[in-house]
Amino acid sequence: MKKFIALMLAMVMVFALCACGNDTGNKDKDGDQASTKLKILDSEYVTEDYAIGIAKENTALLDKVNAALKELKDDGTLKTVTDYFIAGTGTLPEVQKNVAADAEELVMATNATFPPYESVDGDKIVGIDPTVAGLIADKLGMKLVINDMEFDAIIPALTSGKADIAMAGMTVTEERLQSINFSDSYATGIQVMIVKEDSDISSADDIVAKIENGENIQIGCQIVTTGYIYASDTIENGGFGEDHVQAFPKGADAIAALTSGKIDCVIIDNEPAKAFVEANNG
Repeated sequence: MKKFIALMLAMVMVFALCACGNDTGNKDKDGDQASTKLKILDSEYVTEDYAIGIAKENTALLDKVNAALKELKDDGTLKTVTDYFIAGTGTLPEVQKNVAADAEELVMATNATFPPYESVDGDKIVGIDPTVAGLIADKLGMKLVINDMEFDAIIPALTSGKADIAMAGMTVTEERLQSINFSDSYATGIQVMIVKEDSDISSADDIVAKIENGENIQIGCQIVTTGYIYASDTIENGGFGEDHVQAFPKGADAIAALTSGKIDCVIIDNEPAKAFVEANNG
């Protein structure tokens, strides 16, 4: 009888240990169980214009790019491209179909981790930016060559002459204007905040209040993007302070940190935000 009772107690302990070991759900940075579903907050963080980066000394190319952009805006082609990638409507115009074999190259620097502006699809880089760049190259009689690189390498590629244009959902900022020129705007970007579905953060003001209350709130952004630049500024200037902002090589890395509970919020452009949230939530 004693052996039977001992055996039963041993089995109970084994089941108890197994149950403890199966607690594999994600936890937040405070160790609490947390949801991995994400949502985009209704309140926008900041609105900005996207433009094409060009080396300061290349004013002739800047004029040609602006003229091509104006034609694409005036005839509705630019809207067709953005509608196709953002709204999923219409037909994408043909690009680079009749380029001469010996055509001069138009080298575009990008960071293809920013859908729907640019992303990798198999062995191709697709999205709004490569399509618009291809249409501009067509108007200039040039062959588009796309070089994918880290975001913080894009401006050095322009200034060193390794690239002719830069398109990567780039915002015109005073800091960037010290190094390069920008074309006229071709798209408007909205920086939004992504949080977990069960987060009590509903606006930037909530984040500021938590920080001022002494909470160690952490915001994730892609490195050197405008989201990072704005967020890492002081609270007085509309940011949250460098101590509360983490820079990631890619937006997807910031999303992974959010779902794993390492940070509280991600700030990124609205269109990539939609793609990231949809992919995460299924």
